[in-house]
Amino acid sequence: MLVGIGGFAGAIVRFVMTSIGKRKFSILFPVATLLINVTGSFLLGFLYGGHFQQTWMLLFGTGFMGAYTTFSTYKLENVQLIERKQIRTSILYLAVSYILGISAAFLGITIGSYPHSF
Repeated sequence: MLVGIGGFAGAIVRFVMTSIGKRKFSILFPVATLLINVTGSFLLGFLYGGHFQQTWMLLFGTGFMGAYTTFSTYKLENVQLIERKQIRTSILYLAVSYILGISAAFLGITIGSYPHSF
């Protein structure tokens, strides 16, 4: 039940962010997907670093983040860039996404691990 509730919320937030992103940011590459995946990496890192209880991990980690972040859309967008012969843009999108995503996850773990009382 928790995974379903979290997934429902994550899918809606992703849909809204994607819709806003497509209207506001149509620059070099799909900014909305990049922002979604980077913020999702940070938040999942934060949850992991904070050693949250299993209930919170199921609701937010598995449910919300599972529906919010999107590896498949990210890969499809890269294929579309390649199909449009935008090879450099595709490589840049891949590199920026991986570098920022991993960095955000590390930052989330670091902040989540800071002494607290969750």
